[in-house]
Amino acid sequence: MPHASILYVTLGCAKNEVDTDRMRSLLNGAGYNEVFEADQADAVIINTCSFLASATSESIETTLALAEEVAEGVRDTRIVMCGCVPSRYGADLPEELPEVAAFVRADEEDGIVSVMDGVLGVERDVLPHVPRIKRTVESAVAYVKISDGCDRFCSFCAIPYIRGRYHSRSAEDIIAEVRELVAGGVREIVLIGQDTGIWGTDFTEGVEGPANLAQLMVAVSEAVRPANVWIRVLYLQPEGMTDELIAAIRDTPEVLPYIDIPVQHCNARILKAMHRSGSEEELTRLFAKLRAEIPGMVIRTTSLVGFPSETDDEAKQMLAFMDREGFDYTSVFPYSPEEGTRAAAMDGQVDEDVKLERTQAAMDLAESLGFAATAAHVGEVAEVIVDGVEETDEGLELIGHAWFQAPDSDGAVHLDATDAAVGDILQVRFTDSFCYELIGEVVEE
Repeated sequence: MPHASILYVTLGCAKNEVDTDRMRSLLNGAGYNEVFEADQADAVIINTCSFLASATSESIETTLALAEEVAEGVRDTRIVMCGCVPSRYGADLPEELPEVAAFVRADEEDGIVSVMDGVLGVERDVLPHVPRIKRTVESAVAYVKISDGCDRFCSFCAIPYIRGRYHSRSAEDIIAEVRELVAGGVREIVLIGQDTGIWGTDFTEGVEGPANLAQLMVAVSEAVRPANVWIRVLYLQPEGMTDELIAAIRDTPEVLPYIDIPVQHCNARILKAMHRSGSEEELTRLFAKLRAEIPGMVIRTTSLVGFPSETDDEAKQMLAFMDREGFDYTSVFPYSPEEGTRAAAMDGQVDEDVKLERTQAAMDLAESLGFAATAAHVGEVAEVIVDGVEETDEGLELIGHAWFQAPDSDGAVHLDATDAAVGDILQVRFTDSFCYELIGEVVEE
């Protein structure tokens, strides 16, 4: 059994965190150790992001910085690049990045033990058994991928070219993973995928068990009972919001009334150019229906600014739509012409200065709405999951998140208390807010 040490570096979204965790679990099972500093590592695994050109650049820069750090050390540390950058640019990388010992596409990561054995010269008679389900989550929250890939081919997005066509994980595997995570102390399950709302649509007839996302959410909820576990679902496209799904969110106690719907824009012409459907009128009806059917619902969305040919009036239309809808959280992204996408070759590319001006206006509005939505919770009492402890100038404080805050995205709750452990769920009264953050005090039961 090897005793080599590996440092894991993850860039990008929560889906990459899940992939890194899977590789870590496989390598731990094969006898490798985890370390947290490059100068202690025999190898570094960098799980990369290539969703945007800026993310690709960050992945390359991180790799080169690690290579420089490694070159200055005394260990012969090897670097292995995994994930989206190898999936997107695999054929060109060996020549461009000779500092990297191996490249592993996202769809090859279950073979990471063989890769690392080869890189580090580990010989073994038989490869260890690859478990169907294995995670090493130590936090109170765990992301669970229910699908991978995407069939939408939005004209601005490279994900289908990186992750391939859409494919759903089986309900059996998802539920088994959820049970394992909850047994290990996880208190919130976040269901993720490129397009969660269409989960199950690629199954052939005759598959037993849940057949769509609504049924899957109910089955996952039943699997975690009687534990007090939250279930959150992210990345729902507007077309995926069926009556059955709305009812499942409303009527299933474990499922949080928190909906993440990336609209990107509200103008029908721009949406069509994005190869998306809908219009401002259709989106307005959808959000009105959601608010009527699910009282107290929290909505997160995204706005893509400066898409090719977007006019000033169309940009202002999106701002007015955001303002009228009063979204709790909005992520704003300036359009980036991604290599290989149809939008990159479109006429009417928006001037960078204009794009940045529109982006700033959208971000200012999103913050104004988000800060107000956060402040509106002051005075309420709600459950908060403890995520960790931080040291401040005034001493230690607990950091957690409430049901209306998606972990790692929407801010946190700060508590002047230390007598709780990660994963505890506390009753908290919110006493103040700043930006997207809340200050609270524990309510004695």
